[in-house]
Amino acid sequence: MRALQMVDTKTQYEKIKEEVDRAVLAVMNSSSFINGPAVRDFADQLARYLSVKHVIPCANGTDALQIALMALDLQPGDEVITPSFTYIATTEVIALLRLKPVFVEVDPLHFCMDPVALEKAITPNTKAIVPVHLYGQAAPMKEILRIAAKYGIAVVEDNAQAIGCDYFFTEQEKKKTGTLGTIGCTSFYPSKNLGAFGDGGALFTNDDALAASIQMIANHGQSKRYYHDVVGCNSRLDAMQAAILSIKLSRLDQYNLARRQAADFYDSAFAGCSSLLTPHRAAHGTHVFHQYTLRVTNGQRDALADHLTAKKIPNMIYYPVPGHRQKMFASFQTQAIDLPVTDLLTQQVISLPIHTELDQEQLQCIANGVLEFFK
Repeated sequence: MRALQMVDTKTQYEKIKEEVDRAVLAVMNSSSFINGPAVRDFADQLARYLSVKHVIPCANGTDALQIALMALDLQPGDEVITPSFTYIATTEVIALLRLKPVFVEVDPLHFCMDPVALEKAITPNTKAIVPVHLYGQAAPMKEILRIAAKYGIAVVEDNAQAIGCDYFFTEQEKKKTGTLGTIGCTSFYPSKNLGAFGDGGALFTNDDALAASIQMIANHGQSKRYYHDVVGCNSRLDAMQAAILSIKLSRLDQYNLARRQAADFYDSAFAGCSSLLTPHRAAHGTHVFHQYTLRVTNGQRDALADHLTAKKIPNMIYYPVPGHRQKMFASFQTQAIDLPVTDLLTQQVISLPIHTELDQEQLQCIANGVLEFFK
């Protein structure tokens, strides 16, 4: 049996090695390393895949979130509502821009923003909402967009973990997550469902004016070389990464299907274990399983993690300390916020290996290791 890994990018690469190597060599031979044809081609391909008007590549997913908030022309002190139960990148850019993070509760089933909590948190100072499509599951965007429209608030989707996920507005109408709000953001970190061989990110929008602003901000605030209209940053997707991502994009639906099939196996294996809650699959979207995250309800999550580690079965806890309890936000007095669902999830969740290259022998080994703990 191949060694177990949380994400097996090496085996995935070996299956597309010839295509990837040719693409990288073509970039090297062209000597067009910054922007250039490879980046434009990838942006065009991704725009077609997502059915979105504009895709603006950038250096990483955190930059994408920062640039999105900069493009909305928010002012210091403006409030941005976001879940506390997410990776820190979602919230650190809010504080970095001297905005005020307002943390809200998540739903205990799908782990994404709770619309009821969202609406209760809105004040006259609320200028943006940042829902996160966590672990590959779509946030309840129909309700979030309705609330945003009611109060005239921009929506920036953090789609770093859910590229390729479909959201269903009705049985007949579906759209890709990341294209539903004002601006969508994603990451191409190697472990992501669409992962590069280094860092990368992108922003999506259907708004022409916002797209022009995003493009300027990501390129030192210039629309014409050496003429800088706004304060921007230097955030570009490397051409070699773009060439690799173009190859992997053509397989993204296949990759996401492989993740769902692995999740199906786990679901079946753990169905009879009363101490485990398998991931909920909301009817409003297709889960693309960036992570396969269980809830351990008997208080033994950490003991299970130790057991799996001892058996050399990879596992991770995403995320042990929620945003509102991080020291970096102490000046906002967030530790006094009462988010019982978020706090409970940080004590219960554990993620198992989930990637495109898991085979039946590996899946059975992982499942057996988990179930052995509960015997």
